[in-house]
Amino acid sequence: MSIVTSSHPPAQPPAEMMEAMNKLADREIKAGRMLDTGGLMPLALGAQVRIIDGKLSVVDGPFVEAKEVIGGYAISELRSKEEAVALAKEFMQLHLDHMPGWEGTCEVRAFFDGAPGECS
Repeated sequence: MSIVTSSHPPAQPPAEMMEAMNKLADREIKAGRMLDTGGLMPLALGAQVRIIDGKLSVVDGPFVEAKEVIGGYAISELRSKEEAVALAKEFMQLHLDHMPGWEGTCEVRAFFDGAPGECS
């Protein structure tokens, strides 16, 4: 799974960026490597369910303490961490090419498959 975070306020990406992201996603879907992808709505429309001091609470967004926001994700089925990092680098390059000044992170994580010490 790739998770994209940024400290920039959420905004609609430029049309060129959306076109480039769609091309990359289409290529990966057709190759059978990308299983799902999506962007997330603004924090103001979300909620957090927390456990603090042994008690559950619900806090509606926006969240004052949010320094970075998850903007989107992709779920891919790849052969190795190296393949996943290469795809994340390609995706982040689109940001460099189409969104000057944007800063963020694409975190690459494997799913735990339930077997001790194994990820998928």
